[in-house]
Amino acid sequence: MAAAIFLIFAFLAVVCGLNVVLRRHPVSSALWLIGVMVSLAVLYALLGAHFLAAAQVIVYAGAIMVLFVIVIMLVNAGAEQRSTASRMAQHAGLPLLAALLGALGYVMWRAAPAGKVAGAAAVGKGTAQDIGRALFTTYLLPFELASILVLIAVVGAVVLAYKEMD
Repeated sequence: MAAAIFLIFAFLAVVCGLNVVLRRHPVSSALWLIGVMVSLAVLYALLGAHFLAAAQVIVYAGAIMVLFVIVIMLVNAGAEQRSTASRMAQHAGLPLLAALLGALGYVMWRAAPAGKVAGAAAVGKGTAQDIGRALFTTYLLPFELASILVLIAVVGAVVLAYKEMD
């Protein structure tokens, strides 16, 4: 039963992720990104990391996506225009993508231990105490840098929106 749920939500995450990249309107891409976040939350729950699953929905699918949509609205981004400027990208894109996926698959195949499946014990218990300890000791600098990066993005969007209003 768990394998079927995993396959369904893994497929859903991939489909939503492809739609994030393929959509032309940024708000539509942001909405598809919420589908990716919710699918990942279900996968976390399957691993036994229920706190991570709840945090994924509350923090990422909720707060961060609202922030993205507000920034998109402030910048007043419209749909992308189709461009045919690069012929090399049109002809070399798919072969280079296949080569990248092949190299990535080879590296993952060589790095993965044979016959071992990661479970909840491999990633920790996923409790608030484990995550808090790791976040505020080992990963404190990346955590603070990410928060500063989000703050810079919001300030930049407000500055761009203010210049357009003048």
